[in-house]
Amino acid sequence: MSAPIPFQSEAPQPVDFDLDSLFDIAVAGGPLMIPIAACSVVALAYMVERSVRLRTTRLGTPRFGSQLVTSVREGGAKRGLEECLKSRTPLARILAAGLQRADRPHAEREKAAEDAGLREVRRLSVGMRPLVVVTTIAPLLGLLGTVWGMILAFSNIALQDAIGKPEHLASGISQALITTAAGLVVAIPTQAVYYYFRSRIDRFARLAEDVQAELELALEGRKERAA
Repeated sequence: MSAPIPFQSEAPQPVDFDLDSLFDIAVAGGPLMIPIAACSVVALAYMVERSVRLRTTRLGTPRFGSQLVTSVREGGAKRGLEECLKSRTPLARILAAGLQRADRPHAEREKAAEDAGLREVRRLSVGMRPLVVVTTIAPLLGLLGTVWGMILAFSNIALQDAIGKPEHLASGISQALITTAAGLVVAIPTQAVYYYFRSRIDRFARLAEDVQAELELALEGRKERAA
């Protein structure tokens, strides 16, 4: 005669998390999803603003540089300054700094243009700082959410005597993973866009250097013809 089978209680059912939508996922991430969402809004706002501000037509185009060099060759520094005043772009302001000192030595003109270029690049870079802040803070908020979620998970075990019942960890671990993912989802595109905008600024700086070198040749050529 076989031994009686001991009574087995029904296994506890896992906690049901309905994560069918992004809103449900955000809610499951807990209160730290609010500052992470705020970081995403700030990043998006500055991405739009910088994309408009750093357009080539707003900074200065190679075509403008070519036209300016031609104007200086034909009409001298005075005509070049008139072209710069009409343009009112960062490129025009950099080149105007050198043209205003057309009668000065080459080193002085170059130094004036270099100082103007540094000012313009610094001004353009200031608007990039919020992107750097978001890139730094968003993953840290995600990490904080991870720590907080794990604290909640182990608190549930301690309070409910739930050792060996992993379903009681679900809520805390879910929150931990969601906040970590959310922080990275905000930070990674922001970092990529930041480097893209930096490349635009670097390309603008190289353009200014190239046009300034051509202007120097044009000014020296006019001096030689005048002599």
